[in-house]
Amino acid sequence: MSQDLKNILSKFSSEVDQQTLLKYLEGKLSEQQKHEVEKQMLDSEFEQDALEGLEQVRQKEKLASLVEQMNRDLKKKVAKKKRLRDKWRYKDQPWIYVAVLIVLILAIISYVILRLMMKS
Repeated sequence: MSQDLKNILSKFSSEVDQQTLLKYLEGKLSEQQKHEVEKQMLDSEFEQDALEGLEQVRQKEKLASLVEQMNRDLKKKVAKKKRLRDKWRYKDQPWIYVAVLIVLILAIISYVILRLMMKS
């Protein structure tokens, strides 16, 4: 399996590598190794819930492809949100800064002219 295939699982405990975690889920570890994985994951409730959800997958042989698909979907959603966020940034629209600057200059000039007219 490729190294970047399991990116969706990268937020799990750093003590449990992704290959070991997938072998655990597929039931390919010895009882002692299973116990070690469970012991290392006791600290995080998120990891326990995620592991419990992945254990409910009926076809364990399709687990790797499921993880890959989840990773692809997650990347698509994140990319879409990033595009929307970047679309609304003002850095790509310098004309807004120019317009604000012009309005401020006009307001200051108007104020000065009005003050001078009031004194006369």
